[in-house]
Amino acid sequence: NLSADIDCSNDGDNNLLFIDKLRELGILAAPLNTSLEMGGMQDGLLQACNEAYAAQADVIVTVGGGAVQDAGKLIRLWLSTRHDNDSTDSTNATAGATVEAIQAAANRNPMPTLPPQIAIPNSFAMAEGTYVAGLTTSSKTKSGAAHSSLLPTVIIYDPALSAGLPDWVRFGTALRGVEHAVGAITHPKATEDIRNRALLGLSILHDNITNLLSNPECPTTHSNIYVGGFIAIRALSPTCYPSIGHLIENQYSAKFGVHQGSCSGILMARIMDYHYEQTMEYQKRISMALSGGDESISNTPAPQLLRDLIKMLPGVKHEHDQVNVTNDMLRELATWMFENHLERFNVLCPRKFTCVEDIYGLMTKSLDDL
Repeated sequence: NLSADIDCSNDGDNNLLFIDKLRELGILAAPLNTSLEMGGMQDGLLQACNEAYAAQADVIVTVGGGAVQDAGKLIRLWLSTRHDNDSTDSTNATAGATVEAIQAAANRNPMPTLPPQIAIPNSFAMAEGTYVAGLTTSSKTKSGAAHSSLLPTVIIYDPALSAGLPDWVRFGTALRGVEHAVGAITHPKATEDIRNRALLGLSILHDNITNLLSNPECPTTHSNIYVGGFIAIRALSPTCYPSIGHLIENQYSAKFGVHQGSCSGILMARIMDYHYEQTMEYQKRISMALSGGDESISNTPAPQLLRDLIKMLPGVKHEHDQVNVTNDMLRELATWMFENHLERFNVLCPRKFTCVEDIYGLMTKSLDDL
């Protein structure tokens, strides 16, 4: 029980205290890497891969948010290439890690056994609950790798590590759990079992996010949000991952450097509104889950309830101008997404996109008009 030795009054220093405790117990044997940035920026990720490889690490311990957990998966891929004997193979590590070589490692068949990963999240982004690992390239696009072997070996959530988080992390990552739930419920590939599990996760998330507003440091509430978020992400993954919201918001995040919690805050209700007619049956069930048992609002359209919930969350942005994104920038992104991702968009979205204006109009629709 490591948390018993951590004084929660130190707030944001808890992660460092946790690392110190691992070092004191003799568990932390390899150099500590802190090069990873929000969104899994390419340079920091490759540095972490190379340092772990040089240390001949045999297990990866990832303490932090979603970018850190995803990076751990990619580091495991890179570590596994030390067993590749073909010097001509693109995964050969002598020249150092590259995005292309890591992705090539994910495509090996058969996949060798990867070094284990102990994932210790300090927030609620839930990257540790999927077999997908995202990164942000130097050209500001979202990329990554996926393989069933990438699911972390062990996941440990300790609410002591969530103490003292800034609002944009605490509420932003909790909102990502809501994103996972609504994405699963309205996904074209969702089954009734998937929807029921996602609705359970959504109800737990809603009740505890609203509790968090009045008591943001409550460890029980943190744990409940983690449970709700984990139920939601496991409903979404693997059958329905990614959802259309993930795909659009991940590219928005990569392009403009916006935390994914605020990407959900800005775009989730707008995306739900875009395909409302096609998913009305399921969105009515989302409204019930977001009503908290209040029958007077259970018939309110889900996009409106999401919009109103988001506006209550401190630190989470809900308009483009709050993150310095202009309409011209949005049109450029909409054009790029239409030209590069249209086919995939139309597989994931219940309502098809036929032109750039469809994507641009979705992103720029006034929240007051939902």
